[in-house]
Amino acid sequence: MKSCFFVTGTDTAAGKTVLTAALTQFLRERGHRVAAFKPICSGGRNDARQLHRALGGQLNLDQINPWHFRRPIAPTLAAAKEGKSVKLPAVLAHLRKVGQPFDPVLIEGAGGLLSPLGNNFDSRDLLVALNATPIIAAPNKLGVVNVIRLTLEALPKKVRAKAVVVLMNPAKADSATTSNADLLAKFHPRSNLFTFPWLGSSFSLETALKNPHVRRSLRNLAARLISTPARW
Repeated sequence: MKSCFFVTGTDTAAGKTVLTAALTQFLRERGHRVAAFKPICSGGRNDARQLHRALGGQLNLDQINPWHFRRPIAPTLAAAKEGKSVKLPAVLAHLRKVGQPFDPVLIEGAGGLLSPLGNNFDSRDLLVALNATPIIAAPNKLGVVNVIRLTLEALPKKVRAKAVVVLMNPAKADSATTSNADLLAKFHPRSNLFTFPWLGSSFSLETALKNPHVRRSLRNLAARLISTPARW
């Protein structure tokens, strides 16, 4: 896989799927042969289904999400409840095989960076093994700077330097929403910091991508990630 990006979050429900799906469809509509994966999930497959829709059928649901478990708990625990386990070499083999014809490849984790995914591995282990660029989705609200810095500190130093942070705007801004990016820029390169508009609690990706604010955010992010963008 030539260009590999791993979308993680500061926590569960940080906006990983919204960001991954929107970026996937944006890149696909601009001529990139993009793939998106949610290799492991628990508590339903709604996230994987959003990626499936964003890909327009280029991959089937089981290719996007080969490991899924019923209980809405950490995947490694959910797997154990079903008498199963997920091993890192198997996940790597699947992603490399199915993702090989695509460029770029987006991979969405589950929960935060250190949330256990399978048998003795977490999102950080998977990210590092893939030599992927981290994309950290974080809710743009009071207190998030601390959690983002902790997430960045948890990354290996060489990986941390290239990490991209996307502040996901809430439905209603709080006292820190407009200042978080400037504060973060004191600790992480400003060129690697982005914000993403609130899309609503229920939204159509196709409609959202017609919003000029959404398109501008995705264009700026994609230009940072992809060195030779297709039709912009």
